[in-house]
Amino acid sequence: MFLDDMQDNLALLSESIKGSRLAVIGAAGSIGSSVVKGLLAFRPAGIVLIDLSENNLVEVVRDLRSSSKLHVPEDFSTLPIGMGSVECTSFLKESKPFDYILNLSAIKHVRSEKDTYCIARMMDTNVLFIHDLLDAIPYPFRKFFSVSSDKATNPANLMGASKMVMEEMLCCQERPFSTARFANVAFSDGSLPHGFLQRIAKRQPISAPKDVKRYFMSHEEAGQICLLSCMLGEYADVFFPQLEQGLNEKTFAEIAVELLTQLGYDPVECSTEDEAKTRAEELIPQKKWPCFFFETDTTGEKPFEEFYSKGDKLDCSTFRNIGIVKRTRADAATAQAIRDFIRFAQAAKHDPNVTKADYVREVSKIVPGFEHVEKNKNLDQKM
Repeated sequence: MFLDDMQDNLALLSESIKGSRLAVIGAAGSIGSSVVKGLLAFRPAGIVLIDLSENNLVEVVRDLRSSSKLHVPEDFSTLPIGMGSVECTSFLKESKPFDYILNLSAIKHVRSEKDTYCIARMMDTNVLFIHDLLDAIPYPFRKFFSVSSDKATNPANLMGASKMVMEEMLCCQERPFSTARFANVAFSDGSLPHGFLQRIAKRQPISAPKDVKRYFMSHEEAGQICLLSCMLGEYADVFFPQLEQGLNEKTFAEIAVELLTQLGYDPVECSTEDEAKTRAEELIPQKKWPCFFFETDTTGEKPFEEFYSKGDKLDCSTFRNIGIVKRTRADAATAQAIRDFIRFAQAAKHDPNVTKADYVREVSKIVPGFEHVEKNKNLDQKM
């Protein structure tokens, strides 16, 4: 999708990255590892990979070291520490200064807002840790990049709304930053299509909504739009993929059927979860696969994707296949609302009386029109 835009800007990308020093937070995730590979192609002078998952970091290093096309610089290290930890903040403060800091860590699942404990962690990762990190770093840098989400646009859930709060928070400070909203990354860790592969490997039935449409991108494309935004975006720019309505949009049920067909199985639609589970042993040896496709009935699900809101100022001409939401520095009222929210979120972690409704109320003060419909059912209650 973004190959032309990458080719058009090779010289600028090389000028920005070659010889620079970079820190990538969340470097061992699906998108983070793709960003790292994209950066290494331009021969930075140094790069540090930070991720809480020690095992995934090990695999990223083995992958990079085993590639004949990537140059791993001598100034290279990995740290199995998490964003927001004392260790992470201390390292970034005390290390030799970085030119670019890229944050790919995120709580990205709607299922992670089922109670106040999970919501507190979501707000930490998606908002507070970023705010505190930028306050703590004592030196100037060329750019800070922090990934956003398509679900930040007219959000239907707290997860998406937390990313819009992040964008507003970043607009309240003067440090140079940019971000990106983009579609689901096909078969990324934890995604429903990735879950299809897991179910098939374990010979278990597939379950998916049939009324939720999503755009999908490859890991490489996700890495490219993040890289382009970080290196070429102006202050507060939000990059997004330019897609015609309906282009590449699929339901999860359609993806499941296409995947099973590709693997040589005939999908067999079952009427309940129990039927799908009980028929697995019977159907799979016959090259048939039990599937349960359902109408969405859980909290926070949005039936379609969108990357910008009515009234956003857009630049759809700078790049061929990337649009830009041209955001500006926050006004005084927004800045005060962000300060109030940060105080609330910090205190809420220690207040047993805070409810999910309290979080919704406080987020709504920053994200006008945030429509949260509580259905008292989440994805952990489904197959």
